[in-house]
Amino acid sequence: MTVTVLDDYQRAFESTAAIKRLRQKVEVRILTDRLPTGEAVVAALKGSQAIIPIRERTKFTAPLLQALAGLQYISQTGNHVYHVDMDAATRLGILVSLAPGGNSTTELAFGLMLAVMRRIPQSDRAMRRGEWPLVLGYVLKGKTLGILGLGKIGTEVAAIGRAFGMNIIAWGPTLTAARAAKSEATFLPLEEVLSKADVVSIHLALSNESKHLLNEARLRLMKKSAYLVNTARGAIVDETALVKILKENAIAGAALDVFVEEPLPPHHPLLELDNVVLTPHLGWPTDAGFEGFAENAVTNILDYMDGKLTRVLNPEALQHWRKPN
Repeated sequence: MTVTVLDDYQRAFESTAAIKRLRQKVEVRILTDRLPTGEAVVAALKGSQAIIPIRERTKFTAPLLQALAGLQYISQTGNHVYHVDMDAATRLGILVSLAPGGNSTTELAFGLMLAVMRRIPQSDRAMRRGEWPLVLGYVLKGKTLGILGLGKIGTEVAAIGRAFGMNIIAWGPTLTAARAAKSEATFLPLEEVLSKADVVSIHLALSNESKHLLNEARLRLMKKSAYLVNTARGAIVDETALVKILKENAIAGAALDVFVEEPLPPHHPLLELDNVVLTPHLGWPTDAGFEGFAENAVTNILDYMDGKLTRVLNPEALQHWRKPN
């Protein structure tokens, strides 16, 4: 069997213990360059029976899957397959499994809060220009943290927020008061969370219901002194409305790790604003995260070779398995 790791731009997989373990059983190829076209992806994956894609960097459309003759197994890193045509994969007999990694988004959320509230990036840039800026910073202790989405990451954010001495309020589409209380958070309607929080931190999954959840009307419910932090998905916030509100200083600022279009296009209006901290989707690519991705992705494949299906989303694909040409 040949296994290909796709889109390892950070060159993080080669040194993992999991990949070394996999090399003892199969041929492993690791692709570290961006592949510009579907044709380039097909050429690069030629001869692969299993692939390990890094997150959603490559979209697996039906035509692409059809062209990958001999492909039996996708061990997808991350917690979702938004970018995989699962109907096509199943119809073509390609098994798809998940390989979750470590959670690094929680730490970044607080790094962004501190950066935007203490104006750390702006101060760094000013000092490099020879200036000594007089900054009034805002602390987390004693502030109210509004968490949108109290799942695994949101729960960890609540715990760290308490350690900072913050008051925690939360909302989620399926959240209950009882579940919120387990995180020592107060469950409130969305509008109340937005209007009462000093910091709003988003930890929701992207869905039809959550897309543009924070539209202009809801963003205007936030205090003028409040900050918005988004480490979830860019489309949960109406970017056009957010830019408008930030330009008006209707809220104090925002810290964003995710965007509707990534990479963020040149000359995007967010790049012109001084009350925004921007990072290039740093939440997941970390040492611990990649170790977790590699370990789980390799385990999935070795189990498959041993006749076991681990974390497979479409076991019915076995009924349609394509014999390699």
